[in-house]
Amino acid sequence: MKRRHFIKNVSLTGVGLVAGNAMLNCAENNSEKNENETIMTKTNSKFPIAICTWGFANANAKAGEALSKGVKALDAAIIGVSVEEENLKNTTVGKGGTPDREGNVTLDACVMDSNGDCGAVVCVENITNVALLAKQVMTETPHVILASKGAEEFAYRQGFEKDNLLTEDSKKVWEEWLKSPEYKPLINIENHDTIGMLCLDNDGDIAGACTTSGLSYKMKGRVGDSPIIGSGLFVDNEIGGAVATGMGEEVIKTVGSFLIVELMRSGMSPQKACEEAVHRITNKNDKYKGFQIAYIAINKAGDTGSYSIHKGFTYMRYQNGKNENIHSSYFNKI
Repeated sequence: MKRRHFIKNVSLTGVGLVAGNAMLNCAENNSEKNENETIMTKTNSKFPIAICTWGFANANAKAGEALSKGVKALDAAIIGVSVEEENLKNTTVGKGGTPDREGNVTLDACVMDSNGDCGAVVCVENITNVALLAKQVMTETPHVILASKGAEEFAYRQGFEKDNLLTEDSKKVWEEWLKSPEYKPLINIENHDTIGMLCLDNDGDIAGACTTSGLSYKMKGRVGDSPIIGSGLFVDNEIGGAVATGMGEEVIKTVGSFLIVELMRSGMSPQKACEEAVHRITNKNDKYKGFQIAYIAINKAGDTGSYSIHKGFTYMRYQNGKNENIHSSYFNKI
């Protein structure tokens, strides 16, 4: 399976980096460290950091552990989100995700690295690890986005295995929904249709990944914000990164993740930038009362922030070996 080869290669890379760093440290102990080297060591003492939307503790821990072994930011993010892509109990990401109205599970994902390169796939069937597939689009094609059958065929050429994404449990729930179909988004804590992850590695580089099965029982062909660069995910390695979760249509209207990074560029903290991005939505009208949107962000210094429309959103943060679930502040206090 493609992901197994990827994980193996990344793990070997991490071991090699750890060994290389040990040798480098030994050599440095036998030579004089200049002032700039000392300053750099102090500056990077808080790295690495991994954050992700919602309480996906195992996924964030995997990413954080990979970062701690020297794995680069984008590969660590893909390792992390793949945990939920393969989690059959997660009905909003990957295999086992809730199908569309016709009973087909379709997945969307995007990635963006510290160089500003990015890749995405939309409406993909039969492939579990679509975040890794998005990276392959980025590295192995001249394009940014591949869709539907084209993306699936590309996956097979890249060595991905075909997989039935509709589990028996998801099928039963869908069949029950068909008895009285209602297409109404919920605002409660269960309305997490995405895992978005941002990683800051030992070199101070930022990258991210975002992957989802989208809204439950969506219209066939529907694509939300998650695979859209600038909406569901955006990274500028000089400034920081942001990811979104919730009602994708509303995130797209304000290009939310790009907005947050630009607000940080203007001097806002990640927290203030997330708050402003939510306010851009809530200031328009009172429709926000019927849906949830949340953002998380990180800047180059390793500061993080989050904000949501309604109560209930949390995010994970891995730093200094500690994986913590943080309750987000929110706009609607009524």
